[in-house]
Amino acid sequence: MQTATLLVDSGAARQASRWSALDDRAEWEGFSRPLPGRPGLWESYLAIEGMHCAACSLTVEEVLQKLPGVESVQVNGASAVARVAWAPGQGRPSAWLAALQRAGYGALPAGDMLTAAPRIQAQRMMLWRWLVAGFCMMQVMMYAFPAYIAEPGDISAEAQGLLRWASWVLTLPVVLFSCWPFFSAAMRDLRNRRIGMDVPVALGILIAFGASSAATFDPASPWGGEVWYDSVTMFVFFLLSGRLLEQRLRDRTAGALEALMRNLPDSVERQGADGVFERVPVRRLASGDLIRLLPGDVVPADGTVTAGESQVDEALLTGESTPLQRRTGSAVIAGSHNLSGMLMVRVERAGGDTRYAAMVALMEQASVQKPRLARIADRMAGPFVLLVLLASAAAAFWWWPSDPAHAISVAVAVLIVTCPCALSLATPAATLAAAGALARRGVLVRRLEALDSCAAVDTVVFDKTGTLTEDRMTVRVGRTREGLDPAQALRMAAALAQHSLHPLSRAIVQAAGAASGTATEVTEVPGQGLQGRVSSSGVGAQPRAMRLGSAVFCDIPPFVQAANGPQVHLSDEAGWLASFDMDEALRPEAKTSVDALRALGLQVQLLSGDLIAAVARLASRAGIDEAHGQHTPEAKLAHVRGLQQRGRRVAMVGDGMNDGPVLACADVSVAMGQAVPLAQARSDFIVVGGQLAAVPALLRHAHRTHAIVRQNLWWAALYNAVCVPLAILGFMPPWLAGLGMAASSLLVVLNSARLARMQEAF
Repeated sequence: MQTATLLVDSGAARQASRWSALDDRAEWEGFSRPLPGRPGLWESYLAIEGMHCAACSLTVEEVLQKLPGVESVQVNGASAVARVAWAPGQGRPSAWLAALQRAGYGALPAGDMLTAAPRIQAQRMMLWRWLVAGFCMMQVMMYAFPAYIAEPGDISAEAQGLLRWASWVLTLPVVLFSCWPFFSAAMRDLRNRRIGMDVPVALGILIAFGASSAATFDPASPWGGEVWYDSVTMFVFFLLSGRLLEQRLRDRTAGALEALMRNLPDSVERQGADGVFERVPVRRLASGDLIRLLPGDVVPADGTVTAGESQVDEALLTGESTPLQRRTGSAVIAGSHNLSGMLMVRVERAGGDTRYAAMVALMEQASVQKPRLARIADRMAGPFVLLVLLASAAAAFWWWPSDPAHAISVAVAVLIVTCPCALSLATPAATLAAAGALARRGVLVRRLEALDSCAAVDTVVFDKTGTLTEDRMTVRVGRTREGLDPAQALRMAAALAQHSLHPLSRAIVQAAGAASGTATEVTEVPGQGLQGRVSSSGVGAQPRAMRLGSAVFCDIPPFVQAANGPQVHLSDEAGWLASFDMDEALRPEAKTSVDALRALGLQVQLLSGDLIAAVARLASRAGIDEAHGQHTPEAKLAHVRGLQQRGRRVAMVGDGMNDGPVLACADVSVAMGQAVPLAQARSDFIVVGGQLAAVPALLRHAHRTHAIVRQNLWWAALYNAVCVPLAILGFMPPWLAGLGMAASSLLVVLNSARLARMQEAF
């Protein structure tokens, strides 16, 4: 006995030692980050083990909330992840794990949850419990089958007693081994003075097995006429089947988010001071380091290619399915995959400063959020289970005078059939599956509840600059002097423009390509244009003095009509040569995206601070009927509020600093991938790759999510409305109740898993 005590104490000491290691700042920073806008506070993420229902989420939140230094706790039961906001000077991570263990739960730093041995061991143990329950169920059903088909007197009392004893022996390992998760969870809930979903399950199993054992030991007892070993083993097998499949499907849906968050490699080859490359942990990378990436490597940090050429897959981050060419001078981002060649990369941002780390932070925040319907289901679960216990006791009391055995059967059926697992899984399973599918397409969900809001959107408002347009201008040769070829005019203009960094000059150079002429003695007049001597085969052998710029600078005559938008003019000693119409470059997918939104029955508007004429011109090119220009940030905000006051549900799509207020005001806000941090902080969704086609795809997927959540809730409600009265009236035996309960939960999870795949790519 003393040796056993020493072993237990030694194991507890080793566990405490491992936990105390997490109190080292270098350790807890691995699964934590500073809380934005809350100086001195950090947020840490834990993977919780042993959670099976909505009541578990509430228990974990209450246990952690009481600890010193903990500011707030959020737990998502579907992803089994807890977010803890805490003050390092007042609390310790080791205290969290110790408190959770006392409450009956295990916990691991979220960064280790995909590779941790205890998690893998728990999954294997669940599989073993399921296999034992399945084997024993088949044997017990074989022994129970003769009793179902035999006529009175066909089976002797001795044979019947032998079959019961054989069934009892086979049911015993199911109760002692396979049922242990239900019993331990029920005891944990009762210790915490909470009635969770495992309480009625455990009671039903114990009552059915206890009454069956009494009937086996004493066939002459009042309840000796019936045993329920087949119902017990079948119920446990079906319940474990549902939880096993739920675990696997959760790994494919919510687990897709975890896989994305843990995509970076553990180590990378870094060049040392002696020029030799050595493999070092990724967390030791710093700005300025030179790293070597071989084909198949994952880029561990943001940086610039200094040597080599390869194709890089950024689909995980941007949703762009086509590999991108990267060569010297190209930028690469953490989380992308090097596909074909070797790259030398100079690190610019590492660790928590990378774009990838920002995505991880957004996804972890979203993974612990609970949609409104899920929070309602969590609050309903406790009172509902209490009503279940009262209904079961009342049904047993009602039937007991006439038939004690039947009363026990009814009580067990009520306890089993009314377990609200389907209700608690209806919303979180669907929203997490949808969020995982969107993340794989390059759309990050910052607020899960926004998926439900998307389904009610009837108006989509776009910002113009940077959202519908690219960060460049398009150039069109409007008019030229008689006899001058437009292409030749563009080449001469580019000869001057290549000496300037002005956006209009860069646009002209890009439009001309490699065919630009040469210019000498070029000078730039700020705010006016460029002048110099241009040589071109189309003009003559001698360079000629030319000017490129505004109408006043180039002395444009009155007969040259000005366009609605900005113009750049070209002139020489003889006067005007050509006029170039400048316009913003519309994104290639803008028109098709707007058409897709209109096909969904949505009203599309354009809202911009630019000149009214420029806004109207771009709206016409994009296929948008209603456009508003010269709007200040305050005017944009007032416009969206006016739409909402008229009963419209507005989705705002923007990317600029001045879009922050209107993004916060809109019913649904979408920030493009290149959005400034303020715009991203106010948004519900972030389109990482900046593809406009993601906006209609997002709304379509949100409609599917809303429909599936409604289907799940209706199914859960209909199942309880039909099965509970049948169980109370005695028309549903325990084995059928177990089958119905497990099937209802499994149906909800399978229905939600359909959202894990998006029907379209963008």
